[in-house]
Amino acid sequence: MFSIDCLKDLTMKRRTLLSAGAAAAVTVPFFARAADPLKELRLDYATYSPSSLVLRRFGWLEDDFKKDGVGVKWVFSAGSNRALEYLNSNSVDIGSSAGLAAVLSKANGNPIRTPYIFSRPEWTALVVRKDSPIKSVADLKGKKVAATKGTDPFLFLLRALPLFGLKRGDIEIVALQHADGRAALEQGRVDAWAGLDPLMAASELDAGSRLIYRNVGFNTYGFLNVRQDFLQDQPAAVRRVIAGYERARKWILANPEEAAKILADEAKIKIEVAKVQLSQRTDLSNPLPSKEHVDALQAAAPVLLAEELVRPNTDVAKVVLDLVDTQFARSVVNAG
Repeated sequence: MFSIDCLKDLTMKRRTLLSAGAAAAVTVPFFARAADPLKELRLDYATYSPSSLVLRRFGWLEDDFKKDGVGVKWVFSAGSNRALEYLNSNSVDIGSSAGLAAVLSKANGNPIRTPYIFSRPEWTALVVRKDSPIKSVADLKGKKVAATKGTDPFLFLLRALPLFGLKRGDIEIVALQHADGRAALEQGRVDAWAGLDPLMAASELDAGSRLIYRNVGFNTYGFLNVRQDFLQDQPAAVRRVIAGYERARKWILANPEEAAKILADEAKIKIEVAKVQLSQRTDLSNPLPSKEHVDALQAAAPVLLAEELVRPNTDVAKVVLDLVDTQFARSVVNAG
């Protein structure tokens, strides 16, 4: 027969075991998840991201990761839409896109974070042929305009229309990838094109195409996006990639002529076109995500709701905050 003291002792032991079990239930998942060793780093390169071209040309990341037995795979992105698709489908770990395009993609479920800014560009404008009678955005009413959906040029176009009293339904948007949009414009199959450098600069210099609307404030930043699971599992690898981008950024600033040659070679454009993109339309001075980028994207984000590009009642301002990581790269950049 148990005494009262024995019952008390058993009760205390039971409580202790239950508490220990509850603690284990909370802590085990945290410690149980261990990232698999990285075997291959997958990232994109793009002609709208000169730093990625320099990195790939010189093989700096290959050299860095080779000592750990990690291979590097490069995937070409023809536009922000492609880069974001690759991230969403787990085809790359790190991909480059325009800022507002990244917000749109994340709002629609793409699990990405942005710890680094690869440029502050003026890479898009509205373009017409040299002999076009179109003089301003207002003249686009009833016209065909080529644009790549889900990219900065597409969103630039949507933001420009209401400034001139137009709505999306006042024009016919012809969905074409950037290079096809340029060809369609020059061949007369569309009336205007929401252009992207270096293709836009090439069309200006080679075909005499004219920019009828420019607005550097509507060009959102060049975002280096990382899949959230990769950022969580491989933070050291992400830091090394950012360090590589920093090396490339500083190299371009110190070697503008050589950088223009690399861009011209990769994009298959004239050196004069590459120089326009790099020297006149690409600012590489501020690679750290900050309140500046958050504010700019939150100011631009209403177009996503107005054009029903995201679900109704989406808190786009919160999406921006969840996307832009203002702390991760700080130590890497400041140490450089």
